[in-house]
Amino acid sequence: MKALFLILSLILTISVFGQTYSPFTVSIEPMTIDDAPGVHSYTWAKSSDGKWLILGGRLDGLHRRQPWAAFQAVNNNTMATVIDPSTQEVWSKSLQELPTPIYEQLQSTNQNFIQVGNKLVITGGYGYSATADDHITYPDVTTIDVDEFVAAIIDNQSIIDYVRQVEDTTMAITGGEMGYKDGIYYLVGGQEFNGRYNPMGPNQGPGFYQKYSGQIRKFELDFTGVSPIVTHHTPMTDTIVLPRRDFNMSPQIFADGSYGFTMFTGVFKQPDDTPFFDLVNITENDYEVVPSFTQLLSHYHSAKIPMFDSVNNTMHTLFFGGMAQYYYDVNGILIDDDNVPFVKTISRVTRLENSTYEEVKLDIEMPELVGSGAEFIPVNDYFWEEILDFKALPEDSKTLVGYIYGGISSSAPNIFFVNDGTQSFASNTIFKVYIDNTVVGLNELKTNGVFDLSISPNPSNGKQVLLSFKIATSDSVQIELMAMNGKILSNLFTGMLQSGEYEKNINLPNMSSGQYLIRITDGTYSQVKTLVVN
Repeated sequence: MKALFLILSLILTISVFGQTYSPFTVSIEPMTIDDAPGVHSYTWAKSSDGKWLILGGRLDGLHRRQPWAAFQAVNNNTMATVIDPSTQEVWSKSLQELPTPIYEQLQSTNQNFIQVGNKLVITGGYGYSATADDHITYPDVTTIDVDEFVAAIIDNQSIIDYVRQVEDTTMAITGGEMGYKDGIYYLVGGQEFNGRYNPMGPNQGPGFYQKYSGQIRKFELDFTGVSPIVTHHTPMTDTIVLPRRDFNMSPQIFADGSYGFTMFTGVFKQPDDTPFFDLVNITENDYEVVPSFTQLLSHYHSAKIPMFDSVNNTMHTLFFGGMAQYYYDVNGILIDDDNVPFVKTISRVTRLENSTYEEVKLDIEMPELVGSGAEFIPVNDYFWEEILDFKALPEDSKTLVGYIYGGISSSAPNIFFVNDGTQSFASNTIFKVYIDNTVVGLNELKTNGVFDLSISPNPSNGKQVLLSFKIATSDSVQIELMAMNGKILSNLFTGMLQSGEYEKNINLPNMSSGQYLIRITDGTYSQVKTLVVN
């Protein structure tokens, strides 16, 4: 635990997809506020004077496998909590004074939410409803006047006048994400889940109903009446790409300067129940899967920071801990674990100026297996439309940009099959997050590794491809063909290569149409590219 009191320098130099120079470093510094609750998968908002409002989520750790033990109501977060990170003061108030439909929804977990100005908008969420006498996904839109709600909690006054709700069955979604642009709200992905959780399936034991949204649902809100008035737009539907949940979504600035959102991976892809590895960019009237890119190091909802560098026209998104199918072991070897374990990995995905993407593992990790269901709460000074403006940061200095709060803290990477409720807990640790834009000289970067892999033609006919890559220092190199789930299908090349640039014609085994991965590694660094076979 002593490690929690160290400042952890996270130097952005080691790349899964090649050596990358970064003009900044990131560091985190743990802090503890004793009265702050341990919570994960919660909803948050921030008052105009920087206080945090924390609602909903779970007070226990990872949910258990047994239907009777999973998502028990006793561990619902039934309190509204206000935290002042600057003074480390905490205020709490029970939600029970609210009307029953509002009280029940606000204690649910994995609500979809977004704050626009002083309005916190919440839709859906999953949890036990005493009214329904069952676990349900709530079919409601609830709005909160944040400043007034926070002030009432601090002054121990009634909060009822600052909350409004309307029932809308299209909002019965949990584990999705929300965005906002030009007066329109975007409810993206997620699922409707009613009944007790049961890993054996919907027809076992008490049974349940589950339906993935598979949509980007757009709507407007009118706050002039007693209850919010919802105006729906035509949704965008995709039964292959969009049926995912518990993913990260962040606002993005695309290469052409337009504003939108990106869905990063998520779970679970059918029919194999594996994570998604692709990204989906969302614009006002369309969406697009990012071509020829595979995100390996973050697959479940965690704290994230979107950051735009306007000078270089690059869009970085940082991910802190969480869960992933892939992680690096102590020897720096990329490990594939189908159980999707808790990981310590801190990584970034960057949209480059030419609209290609790269994924980079940071030099060090979270100090514990913590981060799943956590949130990043920014400071006000350097953000525009929820995006950190890199060029607004003071030059050549280390700047506090926000805080990571809560999440599941696990005692081991894989606890699901042995979980009796003691192997994990809801963390109340807070991490200060700093960005240091002091210029890092190129001579400080590691030069070992395999870099700049490209495949042509891609798509391929499945018979032969040309691989181009660079070797920085002489080393033993291996090239493998893998399935999208990470299973190795064929060893394409193994041998010692001197430093330099290479082009190799590779004969492929008999391959059916679909997507595959080609990985090149020197045993320390790996680069993975997607190969499409027609």
